[in-house]
Amino acid sequence: MSKDLTSSSVHRQNILNNPYALQEIEKAARITGIPFEGKTVVLKEQVAAFFEVTLRTVENYLSQYEDELVRNGYEVIKGNRLRLLKTAIRSSDVPEIFFGNIAKSPQLAIFDFRAFLNLAMLLVESERARLLRQTILDIVIDTINQRTGGGTKYINQRDEDFLSSWFEEENYRKQFTDALRDCVDMGNFKYPLYTDKIYVSIFREKAQEYRKVLRLHEKDKVRDTFYAEILDLVASYECGFADVLRSACAKKGRKLTSWEVDALFDRFEQEAHWKPLIEKARNKMASRDLAFRDALHMKLSEYVTPLKRDEFERFLGEKSKELAERLEEAKDVMKRLKERE
Repeated sequence: MSKDLTSSSVHRQNILNNPYALQEIEKAARITGIPFEGKTVVLKEQVAAFFEVTLRTVENYLSQYEDELVRNGYEVIKGNRLRLLKTAIRSSDVPEIFFGNIAKSPQLAIFDFRAFLNLAMLLVESERARLLRQTILDIVIDTINQRTGGGTKYINQRDEDFLSSWFEEENYRKQFTDALRDCVDMGNFKYPLYTDKIYVSIFREKAQEYRKVLRLHEKDKVRDTFYAEILDLVASYECGFADVLRSACAKKGRKLTSWEVDALFDRFEQEAHWKPLIEKARNKMASRDLAFRDALHMKLSEYVTPLKRDEFERFLGEKSKELAERLEEAKDVMKRLKERE
């Protein structure tokens, strides 16, 4: 998917919240600045010079995108911090043209590296900013691919919560299919039919639609790509509706018709307790898939928000592991438990 950073605040924030990509971008950019409070900062005048735009252009962007830039590290320094900054400037090899007579300046505007990149992703007048945006996108893609072993299809499995959710969902899936077998008077197409009803209720897509969005191959299993939160909610639906089916079947003393099952499901999915869980699940799926898999669920587009830093650490950090490693760990645990018996 083509990403226009100048027009998408979500894409911009996803990059700025990704500590692993930022680290690589900073290495590649090699921006020389002023050491201040444990980080490197640049003055507003330096930013204008770097991007070859006027100071007025930078100030216009600061006015238009002030909240976003402040959130990502832009600030105006005054008081005691200003005195410390002036001392740092005098100790640095910064041409005086960039800050004028700093001794008399009552305040100075500074950008840390995140804020500097943020502005680079906004500036449309600067060729340097355009080239930097392209570099940023290339590095983000390379960083995610490197940390996931070359692909993001199963990035969900790097989550430490995935394995337990996966095993538990398998058990609830069997309860659901057994209830369909025992209580519903329909052919075998009832299994994919009511599975799709659950998927549509939770994330508005049937299995085949989901496959297309994630560009899955025929042999790929849909549930192997679900995040732990989605697996948990699907399991809750399956467990709960299985109980509804068995209760209705027992009450009528016979298997249920498709009309009866549809009516039961309609009431089931409208129960109020599902709403907050569904809202959260849609946000997680839509936002993570856009950030990690470059996949946009159009039917969930209003749920897309930037990922927070801890989300990148959860799926790209050192604590995240491949499923194969987790399965081996699980086997070892099961083996030790068996030996104790």
